[in-house]
Amino acid sequence: MDDDELLEALGIDITPVKSATHTPREERIIAGFEDILRFWQTQGRIPQHGNDKDIFERMYAVRLEQIRKLPEAATLLAELDTPGLLAGTAQTINPAELDEDSLLAELGVDAKDSEENSITVLKYVRSVAEKRAAEEIADRNPCKDFEQYKARFQQAEQELHSGIRKAVRFGKDTSIQVGNFFIVGGQIALVAEMGEDFTAPNGESDARMRVIYANGTESNLLRRSLQRALYKDENGRRLTDTDLGPLFASEVEPEDIESGTIYVLRSLSTHPFITEHRELIHKIGVTGGKVETRISGAEHDPTYLMAGVEIVATWKLHNINRTKLEHLFHRLFAAAQIDISIEDRFGQEVKPREWFLVPLQVIDEAVNLITNNELENTVFNPETARIESTNK
Repeated sequence: MDDDELLEALGIDITPVKSATHTPREERIIAGFEDILRFWQTQGRIPQHGNDKDIFERMYAVRLEQIRKLPEAATLLAELDTPGLLAGTAQTINPAELDEDSLLAELGVDAKDSEENSITVLKYVRSVAEKRAAEEIADRNPCKDFEQYKARFQQAEQELHSGIRKAVRFGKDTSIQVGNFFIVGGQIALVAEMGEDFTAPNGESDARMRVIYANGTESNLLRRSLQRALYKDENGRRLTDTDLGPLFASEVEPEDIESGTIYVLRSLSTHPFITEHRELIHKIGVTGGKVETRISGAEHDPTYLMAGVEIVATWKLHNINRTKLEHLFHRLFAAAQIDISIEDRFGQEVKPREWFLVPLQVIDEAVNLITNNELENTVFNPETARIESTNK
């Protein structure tokens, strides 16, 4: 027998498999759905909306809604959608609690068939690079002291949402330092610790790091491993730092004001949420003129919640940069920014972004820290309502 006859006698189909061809649009739909599918497999649930979710989960949630509306999606993604994500029938699972057979079943693979076909059918054979990447990702453990870092992740996400930080493509700046935030594998990651540099077998400099993720896990990645992961991840990003430069500069800049006032306002709105928390909800701002002039007509301005306001505190400062100072306050209290919607005078829904659920005495403490140049490495913890040091 020749090779073909032998294979035919063994019952192996030797007919060449035709590779499916897709349009660029279809390829984008498939690639986008694969990201959502990976999220479900690793997190055990469908991506959801909400301010408490990371930026990529919210993005996947929007993407899934859009894909569900596409008429061709059901047919195009039928083979991939074994969990039932498009139909909304996917069950919540905890991959860590599944045994091997259960996990195969969740993925649509019969364990017995898998064993019978493993000798004659080679499926899902991973390359060396894929195995190495999987090993690097798999080496994650629960972060036992995550509570010390939780507020920093919340603040970083708020700063990203408000524009204080930017998410930029990894590549132009490949440096990795302690305190840097990245987005990798759909999770915000913080480089918490870094060991001493050493020379790797290939002659390059490397270091072992402690990397903590927003989902409460951590890993002891090598610096080069994180760089490779960020390079390969199409959605890999670096979060820019929040260093706004000197607040009290020796040279005059366009936004500098010779003398100014930091002011804190309290709303007189009858909105139920405002009424319930009136003593804790404050707006913080800086003006070079009179505060009274700044707030005139507040009841017609959505910035002031379409209601009158009262001035509850002011501080006089000299030779300050108004923009930098306001950004400092907004960065510090980002985790306490209130999420409220109101209608302007034209009936349009508006979400003011400059009101914070912060006690007045904490704002006073923040002003003292700023004037004494001691605000660095601090964060406001909304759970304790205190400004805390991140150097723990």
